[in-house]
Amino acid sequence: MTTTAPRLGNALARLLILAAALLGTLLAGAAPASAHAALTGSDPKDGAVVAVAPQEVNLTFSEQVAMGTDSIRVLDPSGRRADTGEIRDLCSGSVVRYGVELRAGLPDGTYTVAWQAVSADSHPVAGAFTFSIGAPSATSVAVPEQTAGGGLVGVLYGIARYLSYAGFVVLVGGGAFVLVCWPRGASVRPVQQTVVRGWLTLTGSTLVLLLLRSPYTGSGKLADAFDLAGLKTVLETKTGAALTSRLLLLGAAALFVAVLFGAYTKRTDPKEKKDLAFGLGLGGAVVAAGIAATWALAEHASTGLQPGIAMPVDVLHLLAVAAWLGGLTVLLVALYRAPFVERSAVDRFSKVAFGSVAVLAATGLYQSWRQVGSWSALTGTRYGQLLLVKIGLMAVLVGIAWISRRWTRRLADPAPREADETEAPDTEDEGADKTEALDETPAASDATVAETETDPAPGTDTDTDTDTNGDGNGNGNGNGNGDGNAPGTAVIDPDTAPDPERAAQLARQRVAVATARRKRERDADPERTGLRRSVLTEAAVAVVLLAVTTVLTSTEPGRTEEEAGRAGSVSGPAAVPDRPVDIRLPFDTGGVDGKGVVRLSLDPGRTGANALHLFVERPNGKPLDVPEIKVALTLEAKDLGPLPVAPDRIQTGHWSASGVQFPMPGDWKIQVTVRTSDIDQTTIDKNVKIG
Repeated sequence: MTTTAPRLGNALARLLILAAALLGTLLAGAAPASAHAALTGSDPKDGAVVAVAPQEVNLTFSEQVAMGTDSIRVLDPSGRRADTGEIRDLCSGSVVRYGVELRAGLPDGTYTVAWQAVSADSHPVAGAFTFSIGAPSATSVAVPEQTAGGGLVGVLYGIARYLSYAGFVVLVGGGAFVLVCWPRGASVRPVQQTVVRGWLTLTGSTLVLLLLRSPYTGSGKLADAFDLAGLKTVLETKTGAALTSRLLLLGAAALFVAVLFGAYTKRTDPKEKKDLAFGLGLGGAVVAAGIAATWALAEHASTGLQPGIAMPVDVLHLLAVAAWLGGLTVLLVALYRAPFVERSAVDRFSKVAFGSVAVLAATGLYQSWRQVGSWSALTGTRYGQLLLVKIGLMAVLVGIAWISRRWTRRLADPAPREADETEAPDTEDEGADKTEALDETPAASDATVAETETDPAPGTDTDTDTDTNGDGNGNGNGNGNGDGNAPGTAVIDPDTAPDPERAAQLARQRVAVATARRKRERDADPERTGLRRSVLTEAAVAVVLLAVTTVLTSTEPGRTEEEAGRAGSVSGPAAVPDRPVDIRLPFDTGGVDGKGVVRLSLDPGRTGANALHLFVERPNGKPLDVPEIKVALTLEAKDLGPLPVAPDRIQTGHWSASGVQFPMPGDWKIQVTVRTSDIDQTTIDKNVKIG
C-alpha cells in the first residue's frame, strides 16, 4: 500500500524544539569526563617539601584503575623526566595504590607529578600536583588545561554514548511493542523503519565508541581514532571487550529484526505464527539482555559495592527503560503515521508501561542507595543533584503517562451507542480494510471511484448525476458505456486510458485522496487526538530524561566523591607521611672548622610531640664537635613563635631533644644556630610543611 505520511504539526515541532533546547543546556553544563575513581592520597603529598629526594612517588585511588606505561610521570623544574618509567603495582587488599621509581641524585627544586588512568567503570581520570625537594623553586612545567576525556573527542564520545542508549531503547522497546502489544504492526512500514533505524543507530554509535576509545582515554587527538596500535590496546581492555561483544550481539539482533518483519508477517497459519512469535520473544529477550549486559559489565555496576547484585539489577533497569520508552516511541510513530492502530494494542502497552515503571522504581531505588549512600551526598554532590533532576523528570513522565492511560481507557472502552445502533455490528475495522484494499488497487473501475471517493479534489464540479439504478444510464449520453459524464467530471479508467502518464497521475491522485480521507477520520476522533498529544509530550520528556541518564553515567558517584573529600580533609597537608622529616642545612661560621652540614630529623614529622635529632658533620662527612647548637620553630602564618628548643649533647656531633611540640599544622620555619667558637656562629633556616 502506498501511503503519504501526514505532517506531525506545529505541536510536535514545538515540543521537539523544547526538548532539544533542554537537552543542549543539560549536555553543555555537564563536565566532559568527571572521574569515577578519585585520587585519595599520594606520597609525597601535594605541596609537600621534603628534605631529601624520595625513592618513589605513590598514588592511592578510591577504586581499581588501569595504568599504562606513562600513567605516572614525574617532571623536574626544567620539564625533564625524573622517573624511571616503571609503574609498580602496590595494591594490597582493598587499598589501590600504584607508584613509580625516581632517578637517583635529583637536585633540589619543585617537581610536577602528572598522572592519568582509566577507572574500573571505563571512564578516564587524570590530575597533577607538585612537591619540592629541599625548597620550592620556579618550574617550567605547564599542566595541561584539558581534562581527561575532554575536548572535541570528549564531545563526540558523549554524543555517541547518548545515541547508543537511544538506539538500544528504540530497537529493544520497538521489537517488544510489536511482539507483545501489536503483532499487526510488524507489517506497517513506519514501524519497521523506526526499529531498523534503532538498530542502525546502536550499531553505528558502538563502532564510533570503539574507534574513539583510544584517544578518549589517552592523547585526546581525533586523528588517533584510526591508530591500529591504539585500537589493539582498546580491544584488550574490559570496555573494548564489551563493545566488541555488543557488535556481535547486534548481528543476532539483525537476524531477529529480519525475521520479525519478514517471515513473521508472511505467516498466515495462526499456530505457526504463534510458535514463531514465541521463538522470537525468547531469542529476542536473550539478545536484549546480552546487549544490556555490555553496559553493566563495563560501567558503574561492575565496580564498587555489591557488583554481583548490581550488574543484574542494572540489566533489568535498562530493559525496563527500553520497554517503556522504546514502546512509547513506536506508539507515537504509529499514532501519527500508521493508517490504523488497534485499540487493544494501546491498552496492552499501557499495562506493559505500568510494569516497566514498577521495575524502574525498584531497581532505581537500589542503584540510588548504592551510588549515593547518604542524604548529604544526595544534595551536596553533582551526582546527587542530577539524580534529583532525574527523579523529578520521572515523576513528570509518570504523571503524563497517567493522562495517556485515561485516553487509552476511553479508546478501549468506547462510549455506549444509541439504542438503534447497539445491535448493529461494528464495521469500523471492516471499513478500514476495504479502504486499504481500494488504495492498493489504483486501477479500479470508474464506478468504484465514483462510489468511494466522496471528497472530490478542489475545482471539481460536484453537481453530477450518478447512475444509481445499476442500468448504466447516466444523464449524459445515456448509452451505458460510461462516457456520459457530467461536465467537469474527469473519470477515466487508467487501464484503458490512451495516455499512460495521465493514468498514473490519476492513480496517484486517487491514493492521495484516500490517504487524506483517512487522516481526517483519525483527526476527527477526539480520543485518538488526545492520546497522540499526551504520548508526544511523554516522548519529549523522555528525550531529556535519557540525556540526564547519559550524563549520570559519566559523573563521579556521590558516595565516591564524599569518601575522597573525607580522605583529603583527614589527612590534610603534611611534610612526608609515614616517615620522619629529614633536612640538610649547610653552614659556614667563617672561623676555623666553621664549615659543615647540619642534618635535622623530626619523627614522626606531624603535629604534637616529635623527637628531634641533630647531626653536625664536617664537609667530608665526619662528625664535628661544636660548643653549642640551638633550634627555634616559627609559624609565621599564625604569628606563632619563635618557640625555642634546647637539644642535649649525646655524643660528638649528635644532639637530641624529645617532646618537641608542633601545636598546629602549617608551613613551619626551622632555624638552627650553630656556634663553632666563642666568637664564630651562624643561623640557618628552612621551611618544612607539618601536617
